[in-house]
Amino acid sequence: MDKVIDIEERIPTLKKKRRRRTNIKFAVIISLFLGTLFLLLYFQSPYSNIQKITVHGAELATEEYYLNKSGLQVGDSLWGFKASKVEQKLKEDWVKEVKVKRKLLTAVEIQVKEYRRVAYIFEDHQFHPILENGVVYKASDEVPTIDAPIFLNFEDEKLRKMVLKELAELDDEVLALISQINLTATETDPYAITLFMNDGYEVRAEITSLSEKLKYYPAIIAQIENAAENEKGIIDIEVGSYFKPYSEEYKKLNIGGQSDDASVEQDVEHDESTP
Repeated sequence: MDKVIDIEERIPTLKKKRRRRTNIKFAVIISLFLGTLFLLLYFQSPYSNIQKITVHGAELATEEYYLNKSGLQVGDSLWGFKASKVEQKLKEDWVKEVKVKRKLLTAVEIQVKEYRRVAYIFEDHQFHPILENGVVYKASDEVPTIDAPIFLNFEDEKLRKMVLKELAELDDEVLALISQINLTATETDPYAITLFMNDGYEVRAEITSLSEKLKYYPAIIAQIENAAENEKGIIDIEVGSYFKPYSEEYKKLNIGGQSDDASVEQDVEHDESTP
């Protein structure tokens, strides 16, 4: 026989559940009210304004330039701008990427990534950086510290961009060894270039195979210096790889006006497995 439960016995339990539901609803309403009140007070207070703006990654242009270009100022509303629109303002032909972020409800961070400087060119009576995307950066009037190769005789923009593309693929260690790059093209060899290295060597190469062959430069130098008693000279990597001392390449005329045709060339091998 089923047990009959008296309704009076269930009343305390029902009251307890109802009271719990009421308390939950009340807590939610209070939380929403306090949250809304906090937001109203926050947006009406100075704490909702920009208190600090930082710029990271500025090397070509100054931090002040990016701050002014962004249009943001300390004291402006932190929520009164769209990050995407500010990023669009900061787009330049030397800027690879830019991100604008709000930080800690009081600050704005501008993160700029500029194209890498891979060379310099002398134009308009001044040295200007050439970036990895081929752009000649002329926005600054400051005399730059030359920390990359100097380009000479590179009026042809197409050839210049080809060289820049090759240089961008080199390790920083090898790129730092290049002092100057001259375009030495001829009718029969339109891609010939000559590189003057900081360690005293001269390299003759082809634009189309520059990065592939020059990456072995440290290994080639080590091999030459072990065999040539530290005599500097020319490394030709246009077709194969061979070395000729300066004393043989730039030999003097003899007394009879005849040049000594004897020359010494040292074949240089590189290990294709060299990283």
